[in-house]
Amino acid sequence: MNPRVTRRTFSKVSAAATLAAATAPAARVLGANDRIRLGFIGVANRGGQLLDAFLHHADMEVAALCDVHKPTLEKANVRVGGKAATYGDFRKLIDRDDLDAVVIATPDHWHALQAIAACDAGKDVYVEKPLSITVVEGRRMVEAARRNQRVVQVGTHRRSSQLYAKLVELTTSGKLGKITVSRSFRLSNMYPSGIGKARPTAPPADLDWDMWLGPRPEQPFRPTIAPYKFRWWQLYSSQMANWGVHYLDAIRWLTGELAPASICAMGGRFAVDDDRTVPDTLQATFQFASGRLAIFGQYEASGNQAFPRNPKLRRPELELRGTSGTLYVSTGAFEVIPERGGQFQDSAPRMEPIVDESGMGEDDLTTLHARNFLDCVKSRQKPHADIEIGHRSTTMSLLANISLVTGQRLEWDAEKERITSPQAANDLLHYEYRKPWVLK
Repeated sequence: MNPRVTRRTFSKVSAAATLAAATAPAARVLGANDRIRLGFIGVANRGGQLLDAFLHHADMEVAALCDVHKPTLEKANVRVGGKAATYGDFRKLIDRDDLDAVVIATPDHWHALQAIAACDAGKDVYVEKPLSITVVEGRRMVEAARRNQRVVQVGTHRRSSQLYAKLVELTTSGKLGKITVSRSFRLSNMYPSGIGKARPTAPPADLDWDMWLGPRPEQPFRPTIAPYKFRWWQLYSSQMANWGVHYLDAIRWLTGELAPASICAMGGRFAVDDDRTVPDTLQATFQFASGRLAIFGQYEASGNQAFPRNPKLRRPELELRGTSGTLYVSTGAFEVIPERGGQFQDSAPRMEPIVDESGMGEDDLTTLHARNFLDCVKSRQKPHADIEIGHRSTTMSLLANISLVTGQRLEWDAEKERITSPQAANDLLHYEYRKPWVLK
């Protein structure tokens, strides 16, 4: 929890942070021309994509790799020339004193333990989104980064987009008028069989299933959980967090919002018949104290486009509706459609239309995000998606999941990071880890 900070508690926290900084392992001071030595924890799927993104940059070296699945680990090592040290236990990788930073792309329920351990070991961290699987984990991760003075980049890679940086100037200048509604969607028609069904079975001999489960309860292996389908299991992830964090983070950035005041999510398994424990259809609405709504829809029983079709925009991913104009954003381009006065109002256009394709030639955003992280490891500046930013955006999705589970609208105190109504829902801000794992 994050109680209100008084002068007395601030002094205690400051003293603790000073002591932690003094006793933490000394980090190597890097010059502009030094190569950054990286360790990767989790190298399947998204981890493999991150490996590719970092390999674009000549000033880094992949020194160590870790994964609980041996074939995945061996394949990743081949991609880096077979020169990396390999591990099945992330703790052995983090214990190395010759690494400058670690890149974490494990399932969501592992992010907090691994990132905190890395920070406490004096290493900078690039951690995939969603930052955490509970709100309490996220705040502890922020605290670990700050007390160890670590650079921590969260994988919300739109934060490294020049197009989005340009859009922030547009959306915060008032040119769109008062922005009252923002919308985004995860669209995929997974009907009828979704991720499929599978009976519990013995795990593959080359997979450390107990380590994969980590702090979560012991349960038999299923092919519909690992290696990637954990995204549809509430114990390990959620599509609300997997996709929602990207777009909710962009909405927070473009509107300058810190956190919602109220959250309401509804949905269920309405059409898809599979092993999932998350909805195939969900809609979450977030209301901000400033007077605007953000809406995220997870539609996995229908995949048709939710926004107006414009060939120049490919498939728009975000909509911001202002009183003067409506903004549609896609990869590399955006369009503003002027508003006209409605009932009882002047029907003349309220602004000029805008079509901007300046981001079409922009490099892959994950590669740019990796570049920003490496630069900040050297400069010690905060990265584009600093851990506090990632925590606030992840919290939105996690609160939507809590609203869905409780079937109630939540009232949220963003300063204290507590649910003020219904207060019983605060029990879902964290969970009890399976032994021997402990959240620091």
